[in-house]
This record gives sequence, C-alpha cells and structure tokens, in this order.
Amino acid sequence: MEHQGQVLFGWSASIVASVIFVLVYGLIISEKLNRAILALLGAGLLIIVGVLNQEAAVRGVDFNTIGLLLGMMVIVNITAKSGVFQYVAIWSAKKVNAQPMGVLTMLSVVTAVFSAFLDNVTTVLLVVPVTLLITEELKVKAYPFLIAEILSSNIGGTATLIGDPPNIMIGSAVGLAFNDFVVNLAPVVIVVEIATVLVFYFVWRKDLTTTEEAMHRVMNFNEIEAIKDWRLLKQALTVLAIVIGSFVTARITHLEPATIGLMGAAVLLLLDNFTRDAEEQSKNVHSAFAEAEWVTLIFFVGLFILVHGLEASGVIKWMAGQLLTATGGDFNMTAIAILWSSAILSAFIDNIPFVATMIPMIKAMGPTFGGDQALMPLWWALSLGACLGGNGTLIGASANLVVAGLSERAGQPIRFMAYMKSCFLLMLMSVAICHVYMLLRYLH
Repeated sequence: MEHQGQVLFGWSASIVASVIFVLVYGLIISEKLNRAILALLGAGLLIIVGVLNQEAAVRGVDFNTIGLLLGMMVIVNITAKSGVFQYVAIWSAKKVNAQPMGVLTMLSVVTAVFSAFLDNVTTVLLVVPVTLLITEELKVKAYPFLIAEILSSNIGGTATLIGDPPNIMIGSAVGLAFNDFVVNLAPVVIVVEIATVLVFYFVWRKDLTTTEEAMHRVMNFNEIEAIKDWRLLKQALTVLAIVIGSFVTARITHLEPATIGLMGAAVLLLLDNFTRDAEEQSKNVHSAFAEAEWVTLIFFVGLFILVHGLEASGVIKWMAGQLLTATGGDFNMTAIAILWSSAILSAFIDNIPFVATMIPMIKAMGPTFGGDQALMPLWWALSLGACLGGNGTLIGASANLVVAGLSERAGQPIRFMAYMKSCFLLMLMSVAICHVYMLLRYLH
C-alpha cells in the first residue's frame, strides 16, 4: 500500500484513513449509534489528525448527489400531500376486481414504477398503509404483499438515475444522464420484476384466497376520496412531469441533476405558497423542508469525506490494484466479480458506503482497461449488484426496514430469518438474470 504523507504523531495517512473508515463502518453495521453521527465523527477525525484539511474534505463532498436528493425529497413530500399515490394504489387494486393475487401483482408493479421516480423509502411509506387496509378488508395475510413490495421497491429503483441513491452517486461521479440508466438498466429490471412476481404467483396463490363479500368491500372503496387537494395535485404533477422531462433532456440542456431537482422543488414550493399569507407560508415551507431526510443527507456528507480520505491517502488505488490482481486483469471477470460481490455485500451492509468506496476504485481501473468509456459495463455491474443486493436481507436497504417497522406496528411482524429464507434466494435469482444480461449485452 502507498504511504502518502504523514499525519499526527508521524503515522501513515493511508493506515489512519483505513482504520477510521473500518471503525465507522463497523459501528454503522452494529447499529448501536445513528449512522449520521458516526459519519460526521469519522469525517471530523480525518481532518483533526491531518489526513485531509477542511478545504480538501469539502472538495470530497458530491454536492450534486446531495442537491438532487434534497430536491426530490421536497418535491415528493409536497406531492404526497395531494393523496395521488394512495389514489393509484386503490385504483390498481380495483382494476383486478380485488382478486388477492391480482392485487399483489398490481401493487408490486405500482411500487416498482413509483420507485423508479421517487426514492424507495417514500414509495413504501405511501403504498404500505393502503396495502394493509386492502389486505385487512380482504381478510388475507399482509406478509406476501409487503415482501413483494420490498422487493419491487428495490428492483424498480434500479432502473433510473433518481430511483436509488447508489445510482444518483454513480451518475454524478461519472457524468451519466437519466437516459443512460433507462437504456442500460430498465430492460433487465423489467425482466427481474416479472420473474419475481411469477415466483410469488407460484408460491402464494393457494394461500391468497378470499370471499366474494370481502372483494366486494374493496371494490366499494372510492379512490377519488384519497385526493385531498386537487389544486396541489395539478401543480405537483405538472412540476414532476417537467422535472422528469428535464432529466431526460439533460444532455441537450447541459443541466446537472441537482439543478433540476432543486429548481423543481423551488417552483413547487412557490406554487404551493403563492396564495398563502406570510405566517402560513412560513409554516408550510418549514414543514416541506422538515420532512426531508436530513439524517440521510448529513450521513452522505460525512461519508463522502471518509471515502475521500481513503482516496487521498492512496488506499483506494491500492484496493483497485488488489481486485485487478485477483481477476488477473480480465475485464469480463472483473465485471462479474463487481456484480456478485456488490450484491452479496449489499445484502448485509449498507449499499451507500459500499458504492461510495467502489466508485473511485473503478475509476482507478480506467488506465488498465483503456479509458473511461471502456469502464461503462463496470458501472452497470455496480449499480445492478448494489441496488438488487439490498433485497437479500431485512437490513439490506432502508426501504426494507421501513416496511418491517410499519408491518410490526400493524401487528404483523416480519422476522429477519424468515425474510432472509425466502428473499435471499430471490435476490440471487435476480442477480443471476443480470449476470446473463451482462454477458449478452456487454461482455462478449
């Protein structure tokens, strides 16, 4: 390993940066302390001991990722107040005449589609309460529905730039546009979603039976009643359409994702507050920003600094060299190794710090494989592995834990081992599909 520079007490910068990173990572996994606290403490320590100075630390923060996340959080939180997401969930359940297996399929697809455009946690927070209501009326177990929604949220989020934080980070670091993700990842994501729903059909269809009377009760739900504010609905959907249109045309307009996300949030805040008096505006804007996931955003800031410490001290370059040695410098082997290792590790550890570490590592392989353009399949392997790997265990992704929490509150707890037994194999199946896709499309 390179020893670039000395820090406090003449220690090696690379060793100090590695120790701090491993400690923070270990404590994040133990869940004894909130991850935002740990990431900030770790970042502060790097500066205090001299691995980075403050200026270098700030340079390490990817503000494009932070800005895009914040902008989309505000847009989605305001849009959710209109009730549109609940409307779609009830409407989709009625479209299949409230047949339990049909409802499970429709809610899975709705969750996957929402997750492609909203963050996964927001999606499940919106869909799960409606699911619990429908399953209660149908007198069927909510468990298979909730598990299908967890899986679909992580699968759908893989398809676009804004669907999952790892994609936002990869897109920002490599300069990939919204369309790049859709063209390269959406085809395999659709196949994975269909395969997952088919497995659920064969495993659960016998258990999911209900009475005509129960189905009739669900058919009597009025989805229009879910819409709480028609004016806000029109405004929010217009802004969302323009924001997504701007992501699609970003190559032409040369606008960065953070600019589009934050500008969309600002316009929607303006429309939502235009006619209100000063006091009401103040309350409204406070609530819109208060509901953003600030803990997640602060965690990102600390994490980017921690990874930058590894990069600046030469640790990541050394790690990239080790991976290349292990795969014999063979490009196809490297891509497949990244896909499977990302998936299996992301099932047990948070995929965000993992992806943050992998990005500079893959970048360091550019000279070996013939420049940045040649690395593109490695980025798709990282995205597919990290996003889909989150389905393997209950702690693999934030959305999984959120659903488990909502389910427990409703008196239907999802247990760690029970979840892993059924979902780890499904996760491996989805990664195997991606493996075949990678071989057919990129690795000739």
